[in-house]
Amino acid sequence: MQTFVTHPEQGGPFTAVIIYMDIWGVREELFEIARRVGTVGYYCLVPDFYYRQGRVRHEFRDEQNRMISLHALDEERRQRVIAPGRRLSNQMVVDDTGAILAFLGRGEPVRAGGVGAIGYCMGGRHVLCAAGHFPEQVKASASLHGTSLISDAADSPHRLVKQFRGELYCGFAETDPYAPLSMVKELAELVRPCPVAYQHAVHRGAQHGYALPNRDIFDAHAAARDWEMIFAVFHRQIPAYT
Repeated sequence: MQTFVTHPEQGGPFTAVIIYMDIWGVREELFEIARRVGTVGYYCLVPDFYYRQGRVRHEFRDEQNRMISLHALDEERRQRVIAPGRRLSNQMVVDDTGAILAFLGRGEPVRAGGVGAIGYCMGGRHVLCAAGHFPEQVKASASLHGTSLISDAADSPHRLVKQFRGELYCGFAETDPYAPLSMVKELAELVRPCPVAYQHAVHRGAQHGYALPNRDIFDAHAAARDWEMIFAVFHRQIPAYT
């Protein structure tokens, strides 16, 4: 599983943070996000969860060199982007997360203890799956415009809420067909009695995909608020420096 890794050149060991990719797959945009997390003292990884399908890369750009969002693509390109995600099951990502956690304990400059997780789009769903399957390790989780957080699927992450520990933050767009406001409310109600500190934000005027900086619908204000909340969770649960 090809994985991008970044961490400070000085000091260590560092607390680990895993970045869960969106449906587009790994790319420089996600590596830059990892670098941002790494510069404040974390060992940050961006795994390519599509590795079973070969080298999957999708980027379509407009005249301003911004990534074109899924809804704005023609049907042929949209289906090309969606297809690899449909072949990637939640269980595959859970298995891969277990392998990553094992790898971190075999000589990497990583501090023992809890890890963080940040996921975008389908990665937001995968973060919840990881938090539910590895509650003693995944202590600080962030799901940003996550998709299918509640569904009829047997492996829907909402079925794991009682396993969550530490803290979970979810950032949502006001307009998002993959995470309607009714679902946002239902998730909050499901998590409320569970042994995890849960916070969420619905960003007014934002659309699905708002948190990714190279996107045509990037919302800088919403993304900045998410980072404020994420780093606050990290500071409480998995501080970079102790």
